[in-house]
Amino acid sequence: MNNMRNILFVTIVLLAAACGGPVQKSCDAGFVDGVVEALSEGGKINADNLCWTREPRSFMVHDDSIEITTAPRTDLWQRTYYHFRNDNAPVLQMKTREKYFSFIVKTDFTQSHQRFDQCGIVMYLDSDNWLKGSVEFENEEFQHLGSVVTNNGYSDWATTAIPADVKTMWYRFSRRADDYCVECSYNGVDFSQMRICHMYAGGDEISFGIYACSPEESSFTAVFTDMKITECMWKAHDGQKPDEEI
Repeated sequence: MNNMRNILFVTIVLLAAACGGPVQKSCDAGFVDGVVEALSEGGKINADNLCWTREPRSFMVHDDSIEITTAPRTDLWQRTYYHFRNDNAPVLQMKTREKYFSFIVKTDFTQSHQRFDQCGIVMYLDSDNWLKGSVEFENEEFQHLGSVVTNNGYSDWATTAIPADVKTMWYRFSRRADDYCVECSYNGVDFSQMRICHMYAGGDEISFGIYACSPEESSFTAVFTDMKITECMWKAHDGQKPDEEI
């Protein structure tokens, strides 16, 4: 029996190597602060600190890129307007208790082709509390650049239309205590604000990272590169003071 177990373990490791990366651990595994470690390493993210919430059937983890191939009928949404609850998209994240930092990633969705195909950044705390930013395919003329914030089981969706020929997008996710900012960029240099929000469940330990999904009968491969952690690029507000300080 022990020999069989050893053979099975070796087989799993070899299969993982063939797929281009390690077997990512479950997010239920022991706590490692991925942000603190990344900042100590000049912003470089250690792939060993990434963990899956719903591992996809097909993915590849390389030193400089991550590929996620979506399965049909995968999505993240809670209740609002549509009334359904979809909570089955694969999410690859790291954990942190660090209160001030930024996370940057470039997404390539050249293969997206069906309505609502999407990939981007995510902070997934549990099924009722999360946020995401992405480009969602719509048709051959335009697509939706947008963000969803879900607090206490209800999602919203803020979007703007962008040309359908845009195939890459950068995102910057920043944390200041329990408030968050999502920004986007076409070139990885000039970022524009998409969303500022408060997360009721986001005041202490959080998990954040990347996701991809295909809500309809579709599948595509999303490619994530240029992932890094920096000091918080979302600077403290220097305008009007809070009412209690006036």
